[in-house]
Amino acid sequence: MKQTILVTGASSGIGLLIAKTLHENGHTVIGTSRNPKKSQSEVPFKLLPLDISDDNSIGSFGKLLFGEIDRLDVLINNAGYLVKGLAEETSIELGRQQLETNFWGTVKFTNELLPYFRKQRSGKIITIGSFLGLISLPNVSYYSASKHALEGYFKSLRFELNQFNIKVSVVEPMAFKTNIGDNSISAKGTIREYDSFRQKIVEFTKREFDNAPGPEPVVNTILKIVNEKTPKFSYPVGKGASLFLTLQRFAYNTFEGAILKKVNQV
Repeated sequence: MKQTILVTGASSGIGLLIAKTLHENGHTVIGTSRNPKKSQSEVPFKLLPLDISDDNSIGSFGKLLFGEIDRLDVLINNAGYLVKGLAEETSIELGRQQLETNFWGTVKFTNELLPYFRKQRSGKIITIGSFLGLISLPNVSYYSASKHALEGYFKSLRFELNQFNIKVSVVEPMAFKTNIGDNSISAKGTIREYDSFRQKIVEFTKREFDNAPGPEPVVNTILKIVNEKTPKFSYPVGKGASLFLTLQRFAYNTFEGAILKKVNQV
């Protein structure tokens, strides 16, 4: 069934792939971009301006969106970015900016559209979280914290919106080839005691992304949720996801040892 779907951060990366695939499947897709004029000619769907780190941009978006459409069936929260860096070496300000965008920006934007969903008494809210919202790894402390926070927020929201027939889901991809690394911000390594470990983390991350598969499984999961009548909450995506989660819950020392072994493979 044809649906009207909003995808944030749809001008590049996995957001663009999600939006294009939904468009090709016959849905009416509207994407957002911080600079839609720059990308509009390159995409087959409408782009609207949105910066989820800007309260004014968020606060005016509902009226802008519903000047274009009469009904919204699905919101896909995809916009965000990655801060890399060892926890002690990442400034509190940089960490705060990470949560302001990934967590608070997503929350504020969702809240901007909730009155429209409640009025409809239907809809789906799908948020692109991360497997790092279920586990964590070195060098991504604040990114992982932002994704863990989204998990908690949307778990509560799912209960609260059930009465309005609004379904809430979070997709938690493992490592896939996207542009998230290209658009990341890295904290400066300034503590000498971390020099050796920091270099190992850089090499570990490079190995993981060099060997990562394409993001098609994530897009396929989004399509599945869009088409399901009663989607579940959590959708981990990636080879070995269930094993990692089982180890973390029931054999944490084994999980931790496996990660450190991979990091130390130089």
